Amino acid sequence: MARDTTDQTPLSSVSDMTAYLAAGNKSEEQFRIGTEHEKFVFFRADNSPVPYFGDASISALLKGLQEKSGWDPIMDGENIIGLGEPTGMGAISIEPGGQFELSGAPLENIHQTCKESNQHLATLREIAEPMGIRFLGIGGSPKWTLAETPRMPKSRYDIMSRYMPKVGTKGLDMMYRTCTIQVNLDFSSEEDMRRKMRVSMKLQSLATALFASSPFTEGKPNGLSSWRGDIWRDTDNRRSGLLDFTFRADFGFEDYVKWALDVPMYFVVRDGHYHDCTHVTFRQFMNGALKGEIAAWEPTMGDWTNHLSTLFPDVRLKRFLEMRGADGGPWRRICALPAFWVGLLYDDEALTAADELTKDWTFEEVNALRDVVPVQGLKAGIKGHNLLDVAREVVGISRTGLKNRARVNGDGQDETVFLAPLDEVLAKKGTLADDLLMLYHGRWNGSVEPVFEEYQY
Repeated sequence: MARDTTDQTPLSSVSDMTAYLAAGNKSEEQFRIGTEHEKFVFFRADNSPVPYFGDASISALLKGLQEKSGWDPIMDGENIIGLGEPTGMGAISIEPGGQFELSGAPLENIHQTCKESNQHLATLREIAEPMGIRFLGIGGSPKWTLAETPRMPKSRYDIMSRYMPKVGTKGLDMMYRTCTIQVNLDFSSEEDMRRKMRVSMKLQSLATALFASSPFTEGKPNGLSSWRGDIWRDTDNRRSGLLDFTFRADFGFEDYVKWALDVPMYFVVRDGHYHDCTHVTFRQFMNGALKGEIAAWEPTMGDWTNHLSTLFPDVRLKRFLEMRGADGGPWRRICALPAFWVGLLYDDEALTAADELTKDWTFEEVNALRDVVPVQGLKAGIKGHNLLDVAREVVGISRTGLKNRARVNGDGQDETVFLAPLDEVLAKKGTLADDLLMLYHGRWNGSVEPVFEEYQY
């Protein structure tokens, strides 16, 4: 999230919070695709990480982009921490370890998504090249230790960095040493949200397997296909992972609100200052827990929307749904990830087929799959079925959905071409993580250094 909101609308009830989510309902004609991707930033000379301050730095990249794009700077005190498109249709932000993120505009099709990311990367390279800076597109930092990784001067990250070690063993790795590709998709009603949430929650581990690209840690193989996926198994389990209530037939907006109310907060923002609120849940905040602790202690709609942005389930509900399971990856995967989910969720025939395929998958079975996928990848299984076979069926359903979209839209825009990276994974029965390990043990001669050259944007 690029910009924490300061909406001062008073917040007084569960119904207010539920209505906020329900206001995300849109007609199908208004459905859009918002794609986000992160990348590691490194110096080409020695593959070392890029700091925030300096002539060749993260801040210099942001300032260069600001001058070139005309986007509005997002500040945290004296420090530029992101850029916002003036009409609110996109943003650039920095993750805790300097990972550079584009949060794309809500677009109509995957062709536009690909064009957007391509233009962003081209502009970024133009600014970065004179500084000797390049960008790496995989899911986990392959070389740098946590101590070697820079820390960005962003107030919410300071609070998170202090809190993470108290609630899990891998939260700092998540913050500083992972990258993802995500897509944000719309719903038309509570029932539509329910079906999309249920299907995508069940299939998120399949996305983790298909997009696995983080087999290295600190210069060596880590024994995992998706280190990033494993990290999320013990980051902060009160606010992340699978949500069992989303498997219920009657799940709705209010259920998500009630869950979110009992998750500890990270902060509230008052007069530009971030107050650490990790000692209270949002429910306790609503009941006056911060009275006497901060001056303006009454909850606002801004506090609620900020709190929603600090929840990390595999599928996150805001006024849209965020698919959060995939590792970062090369440029073609920035197009493949949204194509995969759009095909499944934006066509009724495909959504019905995916719902039918997964209808008997229980919470316990899906959670068990989530536990083994980081190690086993597509060799994992569920309900007696090999995940590779399930992937073939699901990618086929997605392809049908994309074909139906082209027919309904009547624009001749074939989005199925963007599934090609997944077709390649299925054809060779191996993921990008498998490719990287093969290179490491072969042509790379036991070194991760070549990944910076061969998998840079």
